[in-house]
Amino acid sequence: MNNRRLSWLQTALLIAALLVSMFPVFWIVMTAIKPPTDWNASPAIWVPSAPTLVNFKTLFDPEALREYGVGGVSQPATAAVFGSILTAVTATFFSILIGLFAAIGISRYGDGNKATPLVILSGRMFPPAAIAVPFVIIFSSVGMIDTFSGLIAIYVAATLPFSTWMIKSFVDDLPREIEEAAMIDGRSRLGSHLAVTIPLIRGGLFATTLFIFTLNWSEFMFALVLSYTNVNTVPVQLAKYVTATAGTLYGVQAALAVLAMLPLVITGFFIQTHLARGMTFGAIKR
Repeated sequence: MNNRRLSWLQTALLIAALLVSMFPVFWIVMTAIKPPTDWNASPAIWVPSAPTLVNFKTLFDPEALREYGVGGVSQPATAAVFGSILTAVTATFFSILIGLFAAIGISRYGDGNKATPLVILSGRMFPPAAIAVPFVIIFSSVGMIDTFSGLIAIYVAATLPFSTWMIKSFVDDLPREIEEAAMIDGRSRLGSHLAVTIPLIRGGLFATTLFIFTLNWSEFMFALVLSYTNVNTVPVQLAKYVTATAGTLYGVQAALAVLAMLPLVITGFFIQTHLARGMTFGAIKR
């Protein structure tokens, strides 16, 4: 084990990087508990003297801010939270399900063509805005605009390359002989994968699931373009907290951002040991 201690310069740089990266989180949390009178204070108030939860209350009670003389929000965030949970969970399930069998197929039965990864990942080589426009045209013609099914479909399409190649990196690490032994014992090819392959990569499968969920939960561009009135998500709702009477509702935005960060913080904690290895797409072998 390497017990080499960090030098004072390395320690100082690490602390500086930590402060810079964590400052936005600190500021969002502080803004979330500020009363409206402190939102635009000059000079800025770093830590509120009278913390309040009115911003969180406003997310579900649009009139809660009126006690401070501020106009209420146009709509609560309940529908946005429900929409994000429904689309993120459903899209993650289908992305992992399809990506799992695609990864097994490429890893175990592929012809080794190096162009295959490029073809699958090509959909992620373009800006989301460029991809969203064709989807708007296609979905308009089939009645999938402003529907959960349309949003889930594009989420699956956008995350499938990641789920496929992250899972493939874990399947590649398994010796083929384990599956062949299961087939010698009488299992079919599919049966050997269900009984042997999937249980042995469950750690990587779990990490990939959380990573894909993080992408779906925080996605903004597709949700903005493909949703209007029937469908709403948390990232889009954050942008809607701008009113003609009160301007930008910074405290309410910050409160919703804090709630939106919680699933990402939790999933990030669980996937940290697998994420770097999975994102190499199997390029680094043990």
